Amino acid sequence: MLTQTQQDIVALIKRSTNILILPSAPIDGDSLGSALALYLTLKKLDKKITVVAEDAVPATYSFLPEIGSIHRELHFMRDLIVTIDCREDAQTAKFKHEIQGNKINIILTPNSNPLTKDHVSFSEGPIPFDCIICVDAGGVEQFGKLYDTSTELFNMAPVINIDHHASNTGFGKINLVDIMAPSTTTILMPLIQALNEGRDTQNNLMDADIATLLLAGLITDTGSFQNANTTPDAFALAAELIGFGARQQEIIRNIYKTKKLSTLRLWGRTLSKIQYDEKHKIVWSILTAKDFSEIGSSPDETEGVIDELMSNAPGSEVIFLVKEKGPTEVSCSIRTLSPTIDGSKIAELFGGGGHVQAAGFRLHGKNIEEASTFIVDTIRAYQKQRLGIFETEQKPVENIPAVLTAPLVVEEKPQQILQNTNAVENGTVLVSNEAPAPAPAPAPAPAPAPAPAPAPAALPPVVATLQTAQNIPTTENTPVAVPSSLPPPVAPTRINPAMILTAPERAIPSEIAK
Repeated sequence: MLTQTQQDIVALIKRSTNILILPSAPIDGDSLGSALALYLTLKKLDKKITVVAEDAVPATYSFLPEIGSIHRELHFMRDLIVTIDCREDAQTAKFKHEIQGNKINIILTPNSNPLTKDHVSFSEGPIPFDCIICVDAGGVEQFGKLYDTSTELFNMAPVINIDHHASNTGFGKINLVDIMAPSTTTILMPLIQALNEGRDTQNNLMDADIATLLLAGLITDTGSFQNANTTPDAFALAAELIGFGARQQEIIRNIYKTKKLSTLRLWGRTLSKIQYDEKHKIVWSILTAKDFSEIGSSPDETEGVIDELMSNAPGSEVIFLVKEKGPTEVSCSIRTLSPTIDGSKIAELFGGGGHVQAAGFRLHGKNIEEASTFIVDTIRAYQKQRLGIFETEQKPVENIPAVLTAPLVVEEKPQQILQNTNAVENGTVLVSNEAPAPAPAPAPAPAPAPAPAPAPAALPPVVATLQTAQNIPTTENTPVAVPSSLPPPVAPTRINPAMILTAPERAIPSEIAK
């Protein structure tokens, strides 16, 4: 059962006699397959059909049926109408024309009142097309110069817009856009079947050539059924087309298994120029006119190379290929490795569009250096915002108060250092985070009775280890002042002794250093 939009398209095609078909640019298997399938179908309906493409057809698709019927330029003739206002002298005596060399003179002799050039006006007759069908195009900008030089066509003839891109702008009078369709060719299948109604089986519109063209669009747009837009319907439609005689192996052999030597060299050059921005998770390569000249190839041979970039870019999210197509013209293809990253939104930043995971655009007015810098910086900014990357610039702080820049020097007496020390373990001083309590004032003691000098005693472990940590020579006769008592141990914090005893802000008193 056809939708109302499909019924409107079928009705407009049936009553049209001269139809213009425009495939999108850059050309691919889906746009070519759609345009040529319509061409063959409508020719069987005795329509006058013209197919015009902005880009040259890549050699990869030279095997497709009726590929030679595609024109690069749009040529059509319109009548020139010369209008003479004779209201003031309705009765003219004579009217004739004469040819003088390359000129035609039209001579109008008035009867009574004079005629001047103000009575003469010129206009053009209607355009010859009574219907325009645009296939696989998200917007009119994908027709390039063809649209720029013939904008009036889109205003004077009804435009049928058939597409499956989510970024489609709905530029037609009738818009048949199915973003769930795996290819534009699959959208054409019910239309062709509807146009076939009432015809006998011997004159069936669907034949092996048309089925091959439709299947070519389906295979290329799904990446041979590997891309994310490969739905269960895609396999069902492919099976149906093969049932009509579509030559699947011919498509696979010519598009995926046959490559010119120049194409293989171009792929190698592209892969050798891969650039990777790990922080922003983008991978890209840039092909210049010099690259194409040295290899002996053209930008049309790059189809499929971006898929090689994808397979050689682990950890990336956005992959793009920039190609120089002219002195001030650059094209770019975009792929994303996750459906959560919308490649068509990235392409829209440059005036392009496409699918969620496959999109593209063109830039005019910039050379390859300017364009590539602009493209990379813009996609970096997009990824920075999407990934939430925040960068802070380290700028010197001016007018710093002197108190914040002066070195901090803290002098401690030997008694204070030892009071802050609780234990020494493996050459590491364990120091409390709490300040020691102030020592009580010593009470006066009676003078002790004279006693014989005691034998030298062994150094306490704490002092001995401190000396060892600082390489202070120790002898049995070296007197060392040891506090009468140490504060009770508390929860220690491990620090390096060198930071306590040798840092410039904690000068070692001369009594210990000796």
